Amino acid sequence: MLTVEDLKTILKKHNLRITDCRLDVMQYFLDEKSAHSQGDLENRFTKYDRVTLYRTLNSFLDSGILHKIPNETGSATYGLCHDTCSPDHHDHNHIHFKCNSCGQIECLDEKQSMPKVSLPNGYEAEGVNLIIDGKCANCA
Repeated sequence: MLTVEDLKTILKKHNLRITDCRLDVMQYFLDEKSAHSQGDLENRFTKYDRVTLYRTLNSFLDSGILHKIPNETGSATYGLCHDTCSPDHHDHNHIHFKCNSCGQIECLDEKQSMPKVSLPNGYEAEGVNLIIDGKCANCA
């Protein structure tokens, strides 16, 4: 578990102002090690209003702390970025796993190899999102 000083260092490294909400949300993502939606955060942190949590998620997204993970409902979930991300460039060509039983979404080890995809002429990929669904280790 990281200390408050460790969390502050992460926020400073990403040029973010240190607030209680940012510290709490950062700790939550680090502790849970899975993806979360804004609704998850609203349920967990009732002391912060919806707008504050929305702004926190967007500041983390813009600064390279979090990345968006698409899902079939159209609502966004967010996962922690690896050290390969920066505010200018998100590098998330890795595999996500969604459990059909508990609904948890998590980033799999970035060492997992992504399948190679050939696009038709004229198409240019800007990112790859691969979600595998099934049962997680806890539900299997």
